Amino acid sequence: MTQQQRGFTLIELVVVIVILGILAATALPRFVNLQTEARISSVNGFSGGLRAAVAVVQSKWIVVGSTAQATVTTADGQTVAVGTGSGTSGGVPTGADVGIGIAMRCVGTSGTANNCSGFTGTYAATSTFQPTNGGSATCEARFVAATGDVTTVVTGC
Repeated sequence: MTQQQRGFTLIELVVVIVILGILAATALPRFVNLQTEARISSVNGFSGGLRAAVAVVQSKWIVVGSTAQATVTTADGQTVAVGTGSGTSGGVPTGADVGIGIAMRCVGTSGTANNCSGFTGTYAATSTFQPTNGGSATCEARFVAATGDVTTVVTGC
């Protein structure tokens, strides 16, 4: 007489659950590092925004056609302080809040600090923008006013 099996045995179910548990335990460490990866991505994205802001302001300065022009007025009426002359800083926003700060919309027209898209800006000859949601002092986007260079540092994010 033959018997037909209907369903799974208890041992088969236990083996499947054990295998799923092992797979979950090996996959979990991969997802634990999501905050660091997200922070690195946001710094890279912010650096791209910095590069675009520098390019737009410098392009507007070139269109005006005067190397003595110390400000650029954007289409929405914002006035951005820029370097003058024909050197590498010509038309590049200054490292001050009235330069790159306004170009990035981190500083309002009245000089008040605004939310800089989740970043805190420190303005100087080399301005730095760090994520406000953590990370280390070396997790930042850097803007060099003398050359207009933007670099991304993601050590310790």
